[in-house]
Amino acid sequence: MGALGRLDRRIFARVAAAEPPGVQAVLPRLSRAANHSRLWLASAGAIAALGGRPGRRAAARGIAALALASLTSNVFVKYAARRERPLIDGVPLARRLATPPRSSSFPSGHAASAAAFATGVALESGRIGAAVAPVAGAVAVSRVYVGVHYPADVLVGCALGVGAALITHRWWPRRAAETGLRHHSAAAPALPGGAGLVIVVNESAGQGGSDATRLRELLPEAEVRERAEDGDLLALLDEAVELAAERGGALGICGGDGSVNAAAARAVDRGVPLAVFPGGTLNHFALDTGIDTFESTVEAVAEGRAIAVDLARVRPVGRAKGPTTHFVNTFSIGLYPELVRAREALEGRIGKWPSAVVSLARVLRTGRPIEVEINGRAQRLWLLFAGNGLYSPEGFAPAHRTQLDDGLLDVRTVRADRRLARTRVVLAALTGTLGQSGVYAAARLPRLRLSGLGEGNALAYDGEAGPAPDDLLIDKHPRPLTVYRRR
Repeated sequence: MGALGRLDRRIFARVAAAEPPGVQAVLPRLSRAANHSRLWLASAGAIAALGGRPGRRAAARGIAALALASLTSNVFVKYAARRERPLIDGVPLARRLATPPRSSSFPSGHAASAAAFATGVALESGRIGAAVAPVAGAVAVSRVYVGVHYPADVLVGCALGVGAALITHRWWPRRAAETGLRHHSAAAPALPGGAGLVIVVNESAGQGGSDATRLRELLPEAEVRERAEDGDLLALLDEAVELAAERGGALGICGGDGSVNAAAARAVDRGVPLAVFPGGTLNHFALDTGIDTFESTVEAVAEGRAIAVDLARVRPVGRAKGPTTHFVNTFSIGLYPELVRAREALEGRIGKWPSAVVSLARVLRTGRPIEVEINGRAQRLWLLFAGNGLYSPEGFAPAHRTQLDDGLLDVRTVRADRRLARTRVVLAALTGTLGQSGVYAAARLPRLRLSGLGEGNALAYDGEAGPAPDDLLIDKHPRPLTVYRRR
């Protein structure tokens, strides 16, 4: 027995003999509550329900980290270590578990899960993490207190848990803090009280009348127009942008990404700034721009603070016919639209990265590849994604951007002409090596031409879908979009 082993046993013996006041009834119950991660699953549910969007992200990352830590410690490391459990003769009967565990003592799976969940939550929200950390620490300590682990088992378990939480960044990087966003200022008129601002509220995208009422209270000088349930949003936006241009003001939009897309195209064509009020379900554009509340936009409008944002467009070229469409977030063809829908249906329950892997496996199993020429080169693909600006993370689950005026398209493809392409891309996604996979490719381009799509293919952009022209060009609008935002 080495010196560290002897020290480990001495500390265990001292803990067994100790009788600290106030913990006799708490630590054993807490240890049992953490069995099968029940404590952490319940905590994740409460955090997601009460913590808003930050809480949902914190709960999802905590569960993802917990799953990875539990798999690593309980399946792989325990099997390799096979350390015997401590002798509990010195542990008082009142503290012992009714059913002592029989698996290897090293490392502590409870400690690994507790540390993973607490660290994962803290990575998304320091405030929520601070509330979870003491409970996680008590669970870890309780495993020595009830006599089922040596201190070293707990320490190594905690280290594994922290490492598992940090590893989740490989597949699911944190959204950049507002101070990490890189934007450039743009000229926009100050509109105190909303004078000269015409706002369109897309009732079907958010809470409808409640959003309109709130905007009228925050901006009493603005004109707020609501889209009725069966109303024409595009016609309403056309009227609003003309009125805003006549008044020398700005166009406002309250809705989700599809509504922002429609408003952005009209604002840039008429040369008026855009005020975005996040009123949709996901609000990817608002979050990437750093707009998180109505109040932040109101402040920017009143003070005339704005940034420049790229607006990407899709135009039929050659003999192809059809309208020009725009996107503020993403464009895709192939299986990507189906992948996004499947991922979003699952991510609230299992997190963004696990849901992306499961969804990818599903759509690759049932879908069919497409034949397309990309900048003149024929390719057979499962999917093609183009982002308006560079997205993080790398791979098939892009989540967010830190800059929206870099003039580039973030192009990602999954090839279908390689042997075992579907199996290889799923395995690469699971192992975090997609960037090195031969079936995945990524490029940063100012423009992209797609030809030979043929009939029956669809394109998707900012949550909307439509038929794909046979020959199209994706690039950036020559004029930037001006968006009100606190700088």
